[in-house]
Amino acid sequence: MTALLSRYPHWVLAGLSILGVGFYWTLWAEDRYVSEAVVVLESPQIAAPQISFSSILTGANSDSDMLLLREFLLSVDMLQAIQQKLDFRAHYSEHGDIFARLWHADAPIEDLHEYYLRRVRVELDDYAGVLKLEVQAYSPEFAQAMTKLLLEAGEAHMNDMGKRLAEEQVGFLEVQVERLRERLDHSRAALLAYQNAHGLVSPTGTVDSLNQVVAGLEGELARLQARRSALSSFSSARSADMVRVESEIAALRAQIGSERDRLAQAAGNSLNRISSEYQSLELSARFAQETYSSALAALENTRIEAARKLKQVSILQSPLLPEYPTKPERLYNTTVFIIVALFLAFIANMLWLIVQDHRD
Repeated sequence: MTALLSRYPHWVLAGLSILGVGFYWTLWAEDRYVSEAVVVLESPQIAAPQISFSSILTGANSDSDMLLLREFLLSVDMLQAIQQKLDFRAHYSEHGDIFARLWHADAPIEDLHEYYLRRVRVELDDYAGVLKLEVQAYSPEFAQAMTKLLLEAGEAHMNDMGKRLAEEQVGFLEVQVERLRERLDHSRAALLAYQNAHGLVSPTGTVDSLNQVVAGLEGELARLQARRSALSSFSSARSADMVRVESEIAALRAQIGSERDRLAQAAGNSLNRISSEYQSLELSARFAQETYSSALAALENTRIEAARKLKQVSILQSPLLPEYPTKPERLYNTTVFIIVALFLAFIANMLWLIVQDHRD
């Protein structure tokens, strides 16, 4: 044996390693049960209203949501939740062989999380758009309970994220809507007060009516002036017809001047100034109403978007209660180690022969 070790140390070491590793994987390694689940995230299919106001909530796409869920399931927060409800430390420190167990029940959170990542696997299938969970434990009941807890906590976390964002957005919009409503009420009150103060329901309408009256009077004036010109060709200035026409022309000119004074005068409450002020107040009230309507539409849209942000973890395969252990993969691990050990021994043997050849 000593001669064999001195002549072929690499083969001897390889054989001893294969025997040790084979003994560990076949006899020593403790069985682990695997609970699996396949899930997908879904949102309520609610049609958003067709409004001009852009959507307040901007959500990530489904793949991003699945990645967020995966990161949470593998996070320290998830580990702490499992520890509180299932006592993760106790289960993995009291079971398992010396190489697979959690060595210290009071291990720091960093080491505990590293061990947690070796026992929990969450993978995203990009093609199918599903999330696959795999939990290894030393009892089938614990593996299934831990998988169920992962699904429940993941769904609750995704919904909490959506609700928190929605509540903040809805709360902000509700405050803005209340302020805009007060602004609209103030604008309407100012408009009504202005109408009551001047005794006019619509100054702009009154101005338009007066303009029409002035235009009609000017047309009548032009007709009378044309008649006067015609009469002057065969009647004297003192004739009854000429006197009557002149009187009518003077009356029309006086009336036109009076109406124009109502529309625009040097001082006082002229209709043109009243109309201008009224239009400013009307535009302000109209703008306040449109802004208030847009805010109401945005608020309703935000509430609908909040409902659409709720996530439901739809289970395609419920957490499995394993009936027999599937971990560790004893034959696979042993075979892989034998192949690697023999390959390394072969390389070492070739190097050994090359060195011996150079010595000779």
